Formats: sequence, C-alpha cells, structure tokens
Amino acid sequence: MSTDPTIWPEGVARHVLGTTDSTMAEAARLAPQLAGPAWILAHEQTAAHGRRGRAWRMPAGNFAATLLFKPGVPPATAALYSFVAALALDEALSRVAGPAARLSIKWPNDVLLNGGKVAGILLESVTTGQRVSHLAVGIGVNLVEAPGADTVEPGALRPVSLLGETGIRVTPEEFLTPLAAAFARHAGNLEREGFAPVREAWLARAARLGEKVVARTGHEVHEGIFETIDATGAMILRTAGGPLPIAAADVFF
Repeated sequence: MSTDPTIWPEGVARHVLGTTDSTMAEAARLAPQLAGPAWILAHEQTAAHGRRGRAWRMPAGNFAATLLFKPGVPPATAALYSFVAALALDEALSRVAGPAARLSIKWPNDVLLNGGKVAGILLESVTTGQRVSHLAVGIGVNLVEAPGADTVEPGALRPVSLLGETGIRVTPEEFLTPLAAAFARHAGNLEREGFAPVREAWLARAARLGEKVVARTGHEVHEGIFETIDATGAMILRTAGGPLPIAAADVFF
C-alpha cells in the first residue's frame, strides 16, 4: 500500500456527484452491487443528516462524502472505524492547513480546529448474522463556511471552517485524495495489528485528555476527568465513584 498522501488508494472506487439527497443514502443504494470499497462525494446534498438524525446543512464548497465498504467484522469491531476516520481527517486537514493549524480530535467523532468543530463523522452499518456486511462512513468538513452558532445546541462547541480559521481554500475533490489515502493507511493498521496502534495514535491527538468534561447519555449527565479510551473505544471518565466507561454520549467541555 502506498503511503503517499497524494496518491489515490489502489482498488478503491470514486464516485463524484453534483447533487444527491445525501451521500449516506447514495451509499445505501450502491450497497447491493458493491464490488469493492467506494468513496461517494457530493457537491450538494438536499437531505443530509448527522448523528441521532439531526439535520445537517451543507453550504456550497463544503465537503460531504461517504466511504462504503464490506468489513466483514462484528459490530463492535466495525465501530472502531470511527477512530480510523478521525485520524484520517486530522491528518488530511493537517496536510492542507499546514503546521500552524491547531487540530485535535474530540471523542467520539468530531475534529476540532482552533478549538471549534470543523468536521464530523457518522457511521451506519448493515449487519448480516453476526457480521457487518456493509459499513458507511460519512464525513462532513466545513471547508469554506461554518453553520451559525444558533444552529448548535447550548454548550456545544462553535462551528468553524478551514477557510475562516486559516485563510486556506481547498475544494472538496482536492481534499478527498489525502483523506482517502490516510483512511486506507490507518484502516490497514487496524486490520493488520488490531485497535492498539489506532488507539495510541488517536490518544496522541485527543482533545481535553486529562481534563474535566461532561458526558450526556440520554437523560444522564456524568462529569469527570477524561482519562483514556479503552480497547472498545469507550471513554473512561475518572469520577468520584471511580472509573466510568462511557460507550456513547455527547461530550461538552
């Protein structure tokens, strides 16, 4: 496998669309005839959504793409690809923004630039028996424009854009190649060596590690020190009652 971030990964298809409802919906339609991994990029989405079905607006020039592939692994292992995606996003953004950009990864699935949210990740899967037959990794990046602060819930991090924070303008297609190359490399590490090297690399880029955070899980709110992530990807909070694993939550700083 090539480690050159300017070279498209071998054996991976690329579909570039002008307009679609969402790249995740396009991935679901493509899944039955999928021959190998495929990236689906759209310049315009008319019905996109984020985590928990939240509406997601996409201004022109921003990045929206989904990687569809067949991992053939149990659901718990498939979920670890969100950490692969975060590392790939961090790396691709670092490449296009340069060393001055202050990037970090917010658990479970956001990438931060200068402390604001610049990118997010969404996983959707189809399970057959005990295995994930198809996994769609959706990625959105505010390349040129960020949503207004009034579009996010109270306490959430401010949305930012690459252009607004750095003055650097990158097209979605220019961004796709380093992202696809980085994803292929980190996914290869996960598949060959397990989660350990991915976990180590992720922790090195983690936002607020060792600091106090608030995790909201449904109707529960937990406060503690973000100590680490475990072998399943769960956040470990150090609380007054001892270490607390958090499998899924909205995290606030």
